[in-house]
Amino acid sequence: MARALEGVRVIDLTVWFQGPVSAQYLADFGAEVIKVERPQGGDQARGVRSIKSLEIGDWNQYFLVINRNKKSLVIDLRKPEGQQIMYRLVEKADVFLSNMSPELLAGWGLSWDKLRAINPRLVYATNTGYGRFGGVSRPSFDMTVQALTGIMARLGEPGEPPIYLGMGSGDAYGGIMSAFAIATALYQRNRCGHGQCIDASLYGAQLYLGAPQLQAYLAGNEDRALQHSRRAAPNPLWNLYPARGKWVYVCERNEDARFALFAEAFGDAALANDPRFAGADARARNNTALIDALDALAGALDHEALLAALELRGLACAAVNTLADVIRDEQAWDNDYLMKAWCEEVRREVEVRGLPVTLSKTPGQIDSLGPQLGQDTELLMMDLLEYSWDEIEAFKAAGAIP
Repeated sequence: MARALEGVRVIDLTVWFQGPVSAQYLADFGAEVIKVERPQGGDQARGVRSIKSLEIGDWNQYFLVINRNKKSLVIDLRKPEGQQIMYRLVEKADVFLSNMSPELLAGWGLSWDKLRAINPRLVYATNTGYGRFGGVSRPSFDMTVQALTGIMARLGEPGEPPIYLGMGSGDAYGGIMSAFAIATALYQRNRCGHGQCIDASLYGAQLYLGAPQLQAYLAGNEDRALQHSRRAAPNPLWNLYPARGKWVYVCERNEDARFALFAEAFGDAALANDPRFAGADARARNNTALIDALDALAGALDHEALLAALELRGLACAAVNTLADVIRDEQAWDNDYLMKAWCEEVRREVEVRGLPVTLSKTPGQIDSLGPQLGQDTELLMMDLLEYSWDEIEAFKAAGAIP
């Protein structure tokens, strides 16, 4: 079956996570993504075998999953001959994507002004740390930017350390924003005939990730900027409760009818008649006492029984799962949010995160996990870039390609 981005060619000059995952989203939906890597080891993520000194498996999941469906072309961009190869590739590309610094790209002759002169239809996409304007150029990591954006300050209990959202979530979200910007710019190019320069920064993506709380603060609700105790939630019907086995999150409006159902589900219908909790204002005013009472009730219930009672009454709820629970969830597999793919490194099928969105007519798919370093160099040089074998040998002699 055809895929939505077939016919789009992307030069992927990225490393680590945000940039590569942006290109991965495009590749999943059919774009031809050519990952350009340095001869000395390629993308640094090829060496990841552990995270925070903890082994992550017998295959390099970090690199292979976020570089799936791509080709690998090795070029030494420090050499004029390597830059010559890149310029020919740019002539034949739709997108140039990089998360290298603008200064480094300019030093390699790969600035926006240089490449748009070669190909005016090119969409030139960068993934910077903090945006292209304002002069901030210090190193950026998912966790340091979460610290800057206020996301961490909102998480955790008052008086306790802020909590890192974890799992590279800011990088992953930044990659989605980058892929969205690229698709938008391609749509505009197809209308007007010219490419443009775009940027999706880690800082901008994470500010957007925190948009609901940030917008409330911008509107004057200063309380939204602070940590909040679960035991002092202003709406006890929208809170987390410690059942036996798992915590249970319940999300309901602070209304009398909903509270009556809530009390029934927790096993004490009489709670709805307690004068301390009669009416939304009273429940908000006596929130701590109500949450203490609900905690005690929840602690006497198995989480599955509490969930069943809540669902029976049409109340929105969910257990707080671990990742071990998630990978057994049939819903995730049925929608291709989790998938299986062949891993050449360990010669078996492995489980991987899948596709975040569903297209009925042009769905994405996983054809292969990340490529071996430089595996497509000679084929691309001959078939796509149309160099003769003698020219290829000359590039090898000059050290431009291995």
